[in-house]
Amino acid sequence: MEPAARVQQLFEASIQAKIESAATLPDPIAKSAALIVSRLLDGSKVLSCGNGGSAGDAQHFSSEMLNRFERERPGLPAIALTTDTSTLTSIANDYHYEEVFAKQIHALGQPGDVLLAISTSGNSENVLAAIDAAHEQDMKVIALTGQGGGEVAERVTGDDVEIRVPADSTARVQEVHLLIIHCLCDLIDQQLLGG
Repeated sequence: MEPAARVQQLFEASIQAKIESAATLPDPIAKSAALIVSRLLDGSKVLSCGNGGSAGDAQHFSSEMLNRFERERPGLPAIALTTDTSTLTSIANDYHYEEVFAKQIHALGQPGDVLLAISTSGNSENVLAAIDAAHEQDMKVIALTGQGGGEVAERVTGDDVEIRVPADSTARVQEVHLLIIHCLCDLIDQQLLGG
């Protein structure tokens, strides 16, 4: 296949994943934004985590909250648990990589906070441990998943929200996750600042 034709095919696959997601994801995205807004108004914060590309997404969300999205506003309290290399490597070395987010949640998480847990497969052990730690801290969880939801789908409770992308390709799931993050940021700004 010619490179340009392959690129066209990839664009079409991404568009199709977004079309399929648009049919099922608006309600859980809106519910998640409302949850975050209510918690922010109560003085709580959002912690986020993920691995690889999902770590980048966790950091992207945190930066949009702390700095700004598309409008000027005061920063909103959010912490990406993926950024402190000294903490991540010391926990992984002294304990186990599975604990790199959970130990941070036990130290930083407070009742009422929200965890944005991102895993394309839903099976990342350290994200699963983070969800368990968040529940132990009386935090709510918003889980971004794909590929059937994996073990994350079994860990979220009725008070949590799972936003599951209906795709199997990791790349397609991550592309939709980025759009979900932008939707969350837009809705949060709309609800806090008005239209």
